[in-house]
Amino acid sequence: MKVVIFSTCVVDMLFPNVAKAMVEVLERFGCETYMPMKQICCAQPTFNSGYVKESRHTMHNEIDALMGVDADYIVGPAGSCVNMLKELPFHLKDEPDYQAKAKQMADKTYEFSQFVYRVLGIKNAGAELDAVGTYHRSCHMTRLLGERTSPFVLLDNVKDLKMEPLPHIENCCGFGGMFSMKEPEISKQMVNEKVDDVLSTGASVLISCDPACLMNIGGRLNRRGEKITIMHLAEVLNHNVDMSRVTFVDSKEGALV
Repeated sequence: MKVVIFSTCVVDMLFPNVAKAMVEVLERFGCETYMPMKQICCAQPTFNSGYVKESRHTMHNEIDALMGVDADYIVGPAGSCVNMLKELPFHLKDEPDYQAKAKQMADKTYEFSQFVYRVLGIKNAGAELDAVGTYHRSCHMTRLLGERTSPFVLLDNVKDLKMEPLPHIENCCGFGGMFSMKEPEISKQMVNEKVDDVLSTGASVLISCDPACLMNIGGRLNRRGEKITIMHLAEVLNHNVDMSRVTFVDSKEGALV
């Protein structure tokens, strides 16, 4: 199975360890991974800032880069960015050639946890993490991409990881891409509330499937002097792996898409 890695800007610049963990997990389960060097950005930041026409060149570049490999799937570590790829056919509806390529791309693109659980059919990735964790559910992955199940199933099956529910899990962390720059005071209040909720769980590890959220919450935790580790789900699933613990989804559970 050939898989193209959609690395995303934030992971490429700030969390290369997340991309490494994602690749190692996928290759452990038989995927042949490719990382197109031409990829830069999905165009979400400029598009959401109102630069619609100016974003098209970036959209074209990302499509050409990710579709430049004849792969079965495209997998990314951020629900927000993956959702942007899913929306490109609509944004390019007046460009038939690129819209067709964007549609082909969108149909085989998955967020990391989705791919592991829903495509590979893995329930227990064999990981172990002796810690108390809590999970931040990002807005875009939940409300736009519509994924509410995969991360929780995978985390529930990590050996020795005790998960504590995060109060007000539905609330945004305050990042929201350009929102945090345009409304810094509101953003600051939102992330402070999120940090308070994280601290209330007593967790030693904050886990998420969106690196941008981890960057925002982790930055605020650091400024407040709180010693909580932040981890992407891929890093958790790549921790102390014992393949003898791996289990797969029973088809009766209906996880596969």
